[in-house]
Amino acid sequence: MTTDLPWLPNTIGDMTEKPPAPEKPTLDGLEAKWADLWDKSGTYRFDRSKPREQIYSIDTPPPTVSGSLHVGHVFSYTHTDAIARYQRMRGREVFYPIGWDDNGLPTERRVQNYFGVRCDPSLPYDASFEPPDKPGKPGKQIPVSRRNFVELCNRLTEIDEKAFEDVWRRVGLSVDWSLLYTTIGEESRATAQRAFLRNLARGEAYISEAPTLWDVTFRTAVAQAELEDREQPGAFHRIRFHDDQGGRPVYIETTRPELLPACVALVAHPDDERYRELVGTIVRTPLFGVEVPVVAHHLAEPGKGSGIAMICTFGDLTDVTWWRELDLPTRAILDWNGRILPEPPDGVAPGPYAELAGKTVHSARERVVELLRESGDLDGEPRPVTRPVKFYEKGTKPLEIVTTRQWYIRNGGRDAELRDRLLARGAELTWYPPYMKARYDNWVEGLAGDWLISRQRFFGVPIPVWYPVDRDGEPVYEAPITPPEETLPVDPSSDAPPGYGEDQRGKPDGFIGDPDVMDTWATSSLTPQVAGGWERDPALFEAVFPYDLRPQAHDIIRTWLFSTVVRAHLEHGSLPWAGAALSGWILDPDRKKMSKSKGNVVTPMDLLVQHGSDAVRYWAASGRLGTDTAFDTGQIKVGRRLAIKILNASKFVLGLGDVPAGTAVTEPLDLAMLATLADVVREATAAFDANDYTRSLERTERFFWNLCDDYLELVKTRAYGEDGAGEGAAASARAALNTALSVVLRLFAPILPYVTEEVWSWWQDGSVHRAAWPAADELPAGGDPAVLAATSDVLRQVRRAKSGAKVSMRAEVERAVVRGAGVRHVAETDLRAAGRITDLELETLPEEGFTVDVTLAP
Repeated sequence: MTTDLPWLPNTIGDMTEKPPAPEKPTLDGLEAKWADLWDKSGTYRFDRSKPREQIYSIDTPPPTVSGSLHVGHVFSYTHTDAIARYQRMRGREVFYPIGWDDNGLPTERRVQNYFGVRCDPSLPYDASFEPPDKPGKPGKQIPVSRRNFVELCNRLTEIDEKAFEDVWRRVGLSVDWSLLYTTIGEESRATAQRAFLRNLARGEAYISEAPTLWDVTFRTAVAQAELEDREQPGAFHRIRFHDDQGGRPVYIETTRPELLPACVALVAHPDDERYRELVGTIVRTPLFGVEVPVVAHHLAEPGKGSGIAMICTFGDLTDVTWWRELDLPTRAILDWNGRILPEPPDGVAPGPYAELAGKTVHSARERVVELLRESGDLDGEPRPVTRPVKFYEKGTKPLEIVTTRQWYIRNGGRDAELRDRLLARGAELTWYPPYMKARYDNWVEGLAGDWLISRQRFFGVPIPVWYPVDRDGEPVYEAPITPPEETLPVDPSSDAPPGYGEDQRGKPDGFIGDPDVMDTWATSSLTPQVAGGWERDPALFEAVFPYDLRPQAHDIIRTWLFSTVVRAHLEHGSLPWAGAALSGWILDPDRKKMSKSKGNVVTPMDLLVQHGSDAVRYWAASGRLGTDTAFDTGQIKVGRRLAIKILNASKFVLGLGDVPAGTAVTEPLDLAMLATLADVVREATAAFDANDYTRSLERTERFFWNLCDDYLELVKTRAYGEDGAGEGAAASARAALNTALSVVLRLFAPILPYVTEEVWSWWQDGSVHRAAWPAADELPAGGDPAVLAATSDVLRQVRRAKSGAKVSMRAEVERAVVRGAGVRHVAETDLRAAGRITDLELETLPEEGFTVDVTLAP
């Protein structure tokens, strides 16, 4: 069979114009060489002139800039990059921006520790301030104004962002660096404030004074999505409440006896016979003498402790539910620092309370227990217990609940109709992998309240409102003043509202600015709008929105993914993207998630330098979407061996000589190899279409090693023209190898961008990353893959015989007898040459498989 390859001139190019392959190809230096050339030539620059149907847009996660990246970032971002590179080779114009998430609590904490300062908004701005050369201990931090503090935040994030960019360029992310944005940048601030003002105008944003989860270290509110449970030691205390009507004593069991002065009721389940007659009566708190009602509620747990509990304002989220649904009073005793307030609530006996005022929660608990022992109201000794306690995910102390005034955005937590619409959005979204949708559904269905977006911090996007001050000097929070959109971004702490002058700030009949900033997710939830130029560049936004893909980690479905869906639904009435690709976690050797907070991370730059970026990317691509993957330097080393083999095998193939245009592939073994490769192309394409880059890599790699280990050995002699088969047969082998090399390089290119670009440059024009993804129909038809499979199988058995005899693979074989049903597929001439077989006998038998009897030459 003869198959011409008319496309060879376009694919291979003019070999005379290309420099020869290096004498000793190496991976060293490829990252610096190609990253620079890609940048200068605009290889990944987005062409906005293309119509929407030709564009593939990606809503790339902006990593949090607070220290350094870790290898988990490289893991997940490589997945996205492989998809972007594939889509580009498929002919799509890829909108692939990158951003930095540089506002929020992690940045502030890092600035405090790095410069040895703390923010005091009451201080005036000092234009000449410079931080100390050697930061002092946390208790010795220098107070600075908010403006000075923000300037230091900007200074440090610029340093961190440069280090982040260096890592991403080394990894080989094919992002368009001209599209870089930051979540604290002017455009991001304007976008976040515009979206908030529109939420406010539509009634989706509102201010409310209510119980708030509070981190006493950071002194800020915390949203439901930022919580995590941690097992903590504690103790149950059995405490007697007094019944002044002469009935039996009532015992409750609690882990928080320090909240006794905040008690507003006792609660039992309405079906609990033990307390049915008690419901509706009054009891009195020990020590503090406050009369509280006994009430019924279905959330009370008859099987827990004594079956009756005290409701305090506030010990946990269940207390909040009881307080709200039973319309109970408030007796707050904690301040924003987590200490007992100096003055007791109304009705609380001042004597015992004075023993607690100003103490931390821990110290107050110890003192209350001592007082209960002395009064005889502690029944027995505390009983040790371990129970889950709620923490802010970045915090170190248990959360408290305090009453504060905060801003919220409606997210379905208190609106069943909105919740159902957001669940429907989740059903519209294509999930990779599909089972991740359940995590979204579970989160939305379990929402207990609206999204709290205000934070009592300094480095963030300001809440863009002011409040009028009445003639008595009191702020009117119910009538916020908003800026015109064309003036955004604004900072109410330094800008005056429309119609006012700065000299009216804080004065009667004047104004005050909202002192808070937005939760970082309130800006990150708008990354499609920020990167896509919403309202700033309408043509660009129309070309990329809704995006094709949102890649992210699965643990922030509840935060980043859901909040982005909420904002797009409220503003645009649509999903923000068509699909979501969820990467798994990177696990340490103990199978624990790697994270900076746990101190078990591996930073990537040393790995990239030691093993090469392609090797690290190879390891990353071994982890499928949604699957947690162990960090494994062994797998990275496998990737490096593969990259080196690509260099050396390519040099060998290209060293066989030029392949003239129109060279025919005529030999059955060559056609069989290309037919096998066509199957690989079909499988790799189907895998990548489903974002299964791992399957594509596995299939391509298996073919490549078989190509090197079997096919190359089988045709090497013929390709050199040394087997006497003639120039046509030799040219067939060279043409087949050149064709296979072109296809294999393109199949590997999304995962191994550096080595494939290097080899491509030895013999092709342009970049492999702008070349067309291979198609099965560009390979010659008519070949039978069984020919390659059968011939390779026999060759492996001949090698095995030589290995067993402990002789060289170049040892002569006097006679080889091959028996089996598939011998008709064996390429006899190539097998003789590769196995150095003098006498080869092929015997057809009905049995499947092969047996090979080998007689070595003396």
